[in-house]
Amino acid sequence: TTAIKHHHSRIYEMYKVNIPNIDIELEGLDIPKQKAEIKSIQRSIDRIGPINLAVSAEFESESERLTFLQEQYGDLKKSESTLTKTIEKLDSEARIKFINTFDAIKENFSKTYTSFFNGGEGYLRLIGEEDPLDADIEIVARPPGKKTQTLRMLSAGEKALTAIALLFAIYLVKPSPFCILDEVDAPLDDTNIGKFT
Repeated sequence: TTAIKHHHSRIYEMYKVNIPNIDIELEGLDIPKQKAEIKSIQRSIDRIGPINLAVSAEFESESERLTFLQEQYGDLKKSESTLTKTIEKLDSEARIKFINTFDAIKENFSKTYTSFFNGGEGYLRLIGEEDPLDADIEIVARPPGKKTQTLRMLSAGEKALTAIALLFAIYLVKPSPFCILDEVDAPLDDTNIGKFT
């Protein structure tokens, strides 16, 4: 009939599908339910929106971009691992060198301090952290006849002599061709100048 032909034509226009001419049994078919289902499907199709014909090209472009980014990420992870290993190696070597140097300076400081003060006790120690690279260095100075431990409690002359003793302790480990001690005697009284000379 004309109505069927019209529907065939519409279906072809909308979906590019030819419906074969076959007899359809309409008995027992719930037409309102079928119409409701068709409307529901049509609404779903409308919500999806138009078909993106460029999706294949976009997919290829995005796939290439993803591959590039994955390679970059892999390179970064590899670089991070290499840097971490290098830092750990450097830290390990620095820790060994620091401890060896610190121990040598500590031993020298005890001798130079005693020499400057004609007795007394001066030493260095690490405090605060287990890792020597993060620890603070404390200078303990006890001139003869005093129980002082902190540098703040020393006189200006005693502080200067302690600093010079530490400087010489460092130079005994890492010598220098020459050393200029400009006005190092300024805070020293006559007795301490005698000790220094």
